[in-house]
Amino acid sequence: MADEINPGDQAAPGTPGTGENLCPRCAGSGEADGEQCPECRGTGIVIEGIGGA
Repeated sequence: MADEINPGDQAAPGTPGTGENLCPRCAGSGEADGEQCPECRGTGIVIEGIGGA
């Protein structure tokens, strides 16, 4: 995965206290409305805080 931050990410990949989760908009498919999901940019993954971080 690139170190690029997608619109649906809460932090950059590798940030302590974060982890990968399925994109809530496309449910991990990478597509929304028949096109590349704008939240995850087609990866199906977003970076979110974990454990109340």
